[in-house]
Amino acid sequence: MGGQVSSPPGRAPSIAEVLALPVLAAGRPQVVTGVPHLGRPVRWVHITELTDPASFLKGGELVLTTGMPLPEESVGIRRYVDELADIGAAALVIELVRRYHRPPDALVHACRARELPLITLAKDVNFLEVTQVVHALILGNQAEAMRRTQRVHEAFTTLTLRGAGPEDVMRAAAEMSGRTVVLENLVHQALICEPSGTTLEEALTDWEQRSRAAPPGDRTSQRGPEGWLTAPVEYQGERWGRVAMLPAPTTEPAFGPEHITVLERTAMALTVARLIHPTPWERTAHRNALRDLVEQRHRSPEDAYARLAALGLPTEKSRFLTVVVDLPADTTANLETRLFQVLRTTGIPALLGELTPGRLGVLLALSPSHTWLPAVERLSEAALSLSPQAVVSVGSEIDDLTDVPRSFHQATRVAEATPPDQRLPPGRSFHELADVNLRRLLYALREDTRIQEYAEQQLGRLLDNDTRHGTDLLTTLRHYLDAAGNKTSAARLGGLSRETFYQRLRTIERLLDCDLESGEKRTALHVALTALDALRTG
Repeated sequence: MGGQVSSPPGRAPSIAEVLALPVLAAGRPQVVTGVPHLGRPVRWVHITELTDPASFLKGGELVLTTGMPLPEESVGIRRYVDELADIGAAALVIELVRRYHRPPDALVHACRARELPLITLAKDVNFLEVTQVVHALILGNQAEAMRRTQRVHEAFTTLTLRGAGPEDVMRAAAEMSGRTVVLENLVHQALICEPSGTTLEEALTDWEQRSRAAPPGDRTSQRGPEGWLTAPVEYQGERWGRVAMLPAPTTEPAFGPEHITVLERTAMALTVARLIHPTPWERTAHRNALRDLVEQRHRSPEDAYARLAALGLPTEKSRFLTVVVDLPADTTANLETRLFQVLRTTGIPALLGELTPGRLGVLLALSPSHTWLPAVERLSEAALSLSPQAVVSVGSEIDDLTDVPRSFHQATRVAEATPPDQRLPPGRSFHELADVNLRRLLYALREDTRIQEYAEQQLGRLLDNDTRHGTDLLTTLRHYLDAAGNKTSAARLGGLSRETFYQRLRTIERLLDCDLESGEKRTALHVALTALDALRTG
């Protein structure tokens, strides 16, 4: 009397699944009409020998009959089928054992006209047993659906109580539904995408165009030509955006009651999260997208392009420039707000976000008509006006998003190689790769013990002598090296007589056991002295 169907827990079995049950398969069922509709759900089974069974139906029933009550005339048969179709019966199953051995032509024509599946049974079947098996299956699925719904509610309640952010909420929605979910704002920018069974590229390509084809609604419903399931997300009583659940790329039914429950609870949890996490989610989306680019966390370049385009950043025929802003950590939030405002006035699309504490990153998307210099100057001026200690540096201009990590790495190296007392070239408020000279390079490497050991090995004995005897031979050496070995110029720089200066040089040569006339040695000492300055600055 048993048997299994493959309908997922919580979903009513389809006509095809019910026909596959052993209890019905034993009757050798044959689908006469309505093959395309065998996916209809069966919500109940009804045995009838009445001439007007529709008055006892509510819709979705699999109607079982021996054919005994069917009218003789065609008009009566059509009325019988019309009443079943009007009430929404799932299908009509007729046994070809007692009254009929083939279905009447009028019945076949009427069912075909009303797209009502007509199934015949060639052998006798115990209808009571059919109802018991199918009803047990339906009720079992309903109970499982209730348990799963309860688990969904409990999961989202837990997320809300622990103050989960939007990323956690969306991740849970994708895991519970097995569907890709996307959070977008009112201008159709995809802020968060959690793919399931697909890629970011497949989910987000041409996002704005596809999203605008699915008009917004005030309640959870399927929208647009792709059949998205969408639910509005509110903030302080007003619609702020929406969350969309995309159909699975399979032939199975797009969504069931459980998907609706998950999406509605997702929207509620996002509304609460919006109150708990006041930072604008557009900024969070920018920050996460930038970090994923810099840390190369995308599955493919196509995923990266699709994600940034869905955020509103032009990616086709664009050039890109990276900017890094280093500043005291306690001013980062205020500067981020200020730079967002400045970027809007430049007319250049950009992503902006905190890469690490005290370091903001900017990715400018430049069209052929854009030049980046005015925009970077305005960003620099805004940063310096808020924090005079800010250091703004740029990487190289690039044509491909896959080069963004390299460009950001360059901008970061420029920032790290800029000592606090480093002066900018006249008329410029930011630093670039060409500014990194020997002093900057050694300043950037100042924490490397090999640099420290080198400086100590080259100058340690001279520094020890100055400390013990109160002399300043290091300054004498500096003047000599700055004068490129010209002793007369060096003596003048130090305000010393030539004889005194020569005597000090001989003392330096003795202490360092070297010949200062050697160009190679002067270069080694110049590097060591520059490293010492960088170490002391650090």
